Amino acid sequence: MPETGQSTQGHISGTGAERATASPAIRRTSLLVTLVLGGLTALPPLSMDMYLPALPDVTQSLRSPAATVQLTLTACLAGMALGQLVVGPMSDRFGRRKPLLLGMMVYVVATAICAFAPSIELLIAFRLLQGLAGAAGIVIARAVVRDLYDGVEMARFFSTLMLISGVAPVIAPVIGGQVLRLTDWRGIFVVLTGVGVLLTLVVWKWLHETLPADRRHEGGVGEALRTMRGLLADRVFTGYVLAGGLAFAALFAYIAASPFVVQEIYGASPQTFSLLFGINSVGLIAVGQINGKLLVGRVSMDKVLATGLTVIALASLALLLMTTGVFGKVGLVPVAAGLFVLMSSMGLALPNTNALALMRTPHAAGSASALLGTSSFLIGAIASPLVGIAGEATAVPMAVVQLTCALASLTCFAALCRPWRRSPASV
Repeated sequence: MPETGQSTQGHISGTGAERATASPAIRRTSLLVTLVLGGLTALPPLSMDMYLPALPDVTQSLRSPAATVQLTLTACLAGMALGQLVVGPMSDRFGRRKPLLLGMMVYVVATAICAFAPSIELLIAFRLLQGLAGAAGIVIARAVVRDLYDGVEMARFFSTLMLISGVAPVIAPVIGGQVLRLTDWRGIFVVLTGVGVLLTLVVWKWLHETLPADRRHEGGVGEALRTMRGLLADRVFTGYVLAGGLAFAALFAYIAASPFVVQEIYGASPQTFSLLFGINSVGLIAVGQINGKLLVGRVSMDKVLATGLTVIALASLALLLMTTGVFGKVGLVPVAAGLFVLMSSMGLALPNTNALALMRTPHAAGSASALLGTSSFLIGAIASPLVGIAGEATAVPMAVVQLTCALASLTCFAALCRPWRRSPASV
């Protein structure tokens, strides 16, 4: 495994003397840095999920078919996936701060234009731009964590970020619904514009550069592509990327299918669905905290990751057996329990795949973060439509997709990462 440097927790990365000088300020501001990075990773889920309750309103306001309005979600998701491939290498060349501030400013402008879009075509175009710009927060937040932390501390920090950013998908639809009580769908974009402005100001004032000039990469697009090719040539890094992306796809399958499974198939009310969704999100956050506070540093991260992926696979298998009628006709409670176990286990899988992958790439954290994020979004985007392939009357496709992704994730982890063949010194 490539050698990695000592863990740091400050705003400035540089020589040992610089880090020693900065350490008191580092301790005082670590909570603020955590909140800033958590806000950056929470912004894209807010941008996606706050808008969900407004889709019928957009359909009526812009006189567009529902399928066309759905493209505003697809455009934002595609922008987030592709934007990371652009911003990640940029941050390795120009530092973290400038690309992040540029991305945030473009996000604010794009979101403001969405609020006043006169046509569905313009809304789709600027939702794409909003996603491209918002990707800067995701990819650079991960790269900053890699700049500041290493090993066990990095895994713990990712678990802490999960606590902050994991709340966003839970509260975003609620906030969107409350905004719609006061105004129309355009008001949601006004609120998101305000959030973007606030985050931009916070980043400008409190998040200092974490990548010193002597660690930056020179070169243009060709150099960026060579860097990414070199990262993917690392079998173990690629194993973690694929394992994390496939586990994330199982999560995407849950998000895409659960409204139909819980409400249409099992007859639950929207309020019950919201409650179950919230409970599952709390489970994911809680297990993520157990991972960061209790397991990391005491148990090998590879062992924790293997446990998480195994539990996800077992929960998916149980869901498949229940939905195919092997246990007879089951009600909502057993299915909800299976989904809870699956979701909660993500708290063991996702932080550790990020940490273990980035531990191997101190020389190109931005590009590595871009590959991690883009692979997760793209694999998830491919898996999500498959859950509805047999219509809305059966939950079998959801369970099949989840089990397939879980087994593929375990296979990639075992075949490519091969943790039993490596020294356990740092993992």
